[in-house]
Amino acid sequence: MRAFIFPGQGSQSVGMGKALADASPAAREVFQEVDDALGQSLFTLMTEGPEGDLTLTENAQPAIMANAIATLRVLEKEGGVRLADKADFVAGHSLGEYTALCAADALDLSTTARLLKLRGQAMQAAVPVGEGAMAALLGADIEKAQALADAAAEGEVCTVANDNDPGQVVISGHRAAIERAIALVKDHGIKRGVLLPVSAPFHCPLMQPAADAMAEALAKASLRAPLVPVYANVTAAPVAASDTIRDLLVEQVTGRVRWRESVIAMEAAGVSHFVEFGGKVLGPMVKRSATGEVDAVSIISMDDIEALLKAL
Repeated sequence: MRAFIFPGQGSQSVGMGKALADASPAAREVFQEVDDALGQSLFTLMTEGPEGDLTLTENAQPAIMANAIATLRVLEKEGGVRLADKADFVAGHSLGEYTALCAADALDLSTTARLLKLRGQAMQAAVPVGEGAMAALLGADIEKAQALADAAAEGEVCTVANDNDPGQVVISGHRAAIERAIALVKDHGIKRGVLLPVSAPFHCPLMQPAADAMAEALAKASLRAPLVPVYANVTAAPVAASDTIRDLLVEQVTGRVRWRESVIAMEAAGVSHFVEFGGKVLGPMVKRSATGEVDAVSIISMDDIEALLKAL
């Protein structure tokens, strides 16, 4: 069994999508449709920068999605592959869950782009700049991370945001609490804590205004049942009903990304092959999280797509 998976924020870089667009009309179509939907030349920003603008959440989120969908569309249109025939499940990390839903035809591309633009803007606006922070805890499992977050909170928000793999957990909340947590890592048997270069504290209760904005937007969005079940971030379980997906996407804004648990759940469901589109972030996490031997490949270039076509 096979899962198609899609990366989250942090996987963006200037130059992304250029080689793909140069080589493939199917990729160019995706980038053009996203530009049209957003009323901005996002593709120019992706290929030429400046990096500071691409890194802004409201740009990074639709850009990462567009790059991953373009990679998938090349596989589908030029390789003659149907996702429903080759993937048993889809999943994505944070914003990647929207990409997964677009890939599985639950959301159309233009709607996905607009939702992610809004999601980025709403997440940025939810907390004044400088008041929130996130930190990666290296050499921390979920239990150690939770204990550290509890100890550092002191009445402020400090919570586990991303359970990425057995050795990397991300915490999020008020900046002072996150800084206290970093100072306490050694006391909790954690190798190190690294402040992340993000503009807002994602996936924690401080994001409630953004969750409210997404609830309103998703209520109006056309959402179909996906071609294959989607493993949801907040439950680490497969979901196929559109109303449930809508609710879980709202919950995801303030909720924990249970990526490690999702990988284990997909593996338990019979998945032995994971294919990451548009990034090289999730593949290593999958290998570290899986309880047995699994195959994880990252598809970025035309060469990667051709190699995958031979393997499918």
